[in-house]
Amino acid sequence: MANISKEYRLTALASACAALLLAGCGGGGGGSGATTPPVTTPPVTTPADGSLAENIAYSGAATASLATAAERAATVKGTLALNGATIAYTATTGHLTGTDSRTGRAASFFYVAYTRDGQDLGKRPVTFFYNGGPGSASMWLHLGSFAPKRIVTQIPSSVVASPVQLVDNAESLIDASDLVFVDAVGTGYSQAVAPATNQDYWGVDTDAAGFRDFVQRYVAVNGRQASPKVLFGESYGAPRTAVLANLLETAGVRVDGVVLHSAIMDYNANCGVLEAAISCEGYIPTYAATSNYYKLASPAPFDFNDFMRELRGFSATGYRSAAQAFLSPARTPPPQTVVTKLVSYTGIPALTWQQDLNYTPGSYARNLLPGQLLGRYDARVSGAVNGPLAVDGDPSLTVVNNPFITTMRSYLAGTLKYSALTNYLNFNDIIGRWNFRHDGKELPDTIPDLAAAITLNPAMKVLAQSGYHDLATPFYQTELDMARLGANPNIQVRNYHSGHMIYLDDAARSAQRADLVSFYGGITAGK
Repeated sequence: MANISKEYRLTALASACAALLLAGCGGGGGGSGATTPPVTTPPVTTPADGSLAENIAYSGAATASLATAAERAATVKGTLALNGATIAYTATTGHLTGTDSRTGRAASFFYVAYTRDGQDLGKRPVTFFYNGGPGSASMWLHLGSFAPKRIVTQIPSSVVASPVQLVDNAESLIDASDLVFVDAVGTGYSQAVAPATNQDYWGVDTDAAGFRDFVQRYVAVNGRQASPKVLFGESYGAPRTAVLANLLETAGVRVDGVVLHSAIMDYNANCGVLEAAISCEGYIPTYAATSNYYKLASPAPFDFNDFMRELRGFSATGYRSAAQAFLSPARTPPPQTVVTKLVSYTGIPALTWQQDLNYTPGSYARNLLPGQLLGRYDARVSGAVNGPLAVDGDPSLTVVNNPFITTMRSYLAGTLKYSALTNYLNFNDIIGRWNFRHDGKELPDTIPDLAAAITLNPAMKVLAQSGYHDLATPFYQTELDMARLGANPNIQVRNYHSGHMIYLDDAARSAQRADLVSFYGGITAGK
């Protein structure tokens, strides 16, 4: 699985979390003293084309750090035809230094910002995007979702697009918000500044604090104090968002909205992380949705939404009770009525459910289709067990991985006119070094952080977006987590016929955009 380069991989994460629980420690954490590292803006001659070629070799190594940090960027102009209008924007690519005002710890954050020209900054939203991992750069959101350019994908097809096409993005959000894509420390071109090292940021709390410092710096440098601010985090980026929103609100920076994309808000509730230790009820609707996609549900549902409502009810009642009894020391066999329903919903044989009622997502992906492995990020994509798509453990990622990596590197140098001495680090395998401890728990539960942020700012709007076919962060588990916040008209949950990277599916991306435009409308109306 060495080539899997996005988000956390459940098998690897389960191993990492097990190691964390056994050893009681993990990577990251740690302070670096109160000495403020030097931040410089050296005089440079700006080429006429706005390009920037940095004579710097960036590193994702745990002990790596920069001696000093330079705040400079490439600047290019662009236009996008969107919904009958031509939008002129500026793309800014470079580094800003986020410094902790209390400890002096600092990191040089790499970012790409797309800002619409000629706007009233006090009314114009600005959105901060980041992927998760931990260890993923924000390449996926940057080139797959809502920037002015995107890569053409053929998801859920397992065909690798060739040649790769980077096109004007008809679903870009540049009409609704300025867009800032930022990389976590130790990914992309983001790196700690001495005396701090990269691994000082590799933990739930220190990572979020670093992002807080970046957001504050970006706001200050670009005069965005009055702008509506939105945080957009995918996968591990979603729990990061909860912690970050609370840190920003505590620091006096108002967060007007948060988007939780394919969220894993409470690691302790996801049976794909703690395999077989807790009920997999959060996955049952995803299994049924995917089995229905493969025409294995019997009888086939007449209405998909009604089918999902039925599955939610079953998961929360009959399955939940049976799973609790099955996982108890008595190992109580499941009632036949529950088994019969599971067979009908999923097409998985009765004997399998009787022997393993708490069926994990890894088992589902390996065994639903004979000789095939389902994608973890999008279970609609499958590959032969011994074939090239399955070699890294997730066919849905293998299909898009190399196109994104190669395009990101050429896009930075060619279109955005930024370069450095080293390649853009799209993924850094740091899960085993990550400090998952948070708020007294070995694994993070960040719903309380989001609740605290909402308490500080009751007007904050929250939008959770999930894919029906995501075997990493199942949509129903996200719904269960979000329900802990109670009834709140400012909290919305939306699901789409897609996988973990919802936006890679053309129809899902269009539906996402419609919901996001409405979300931004509510924020600006409130301002």
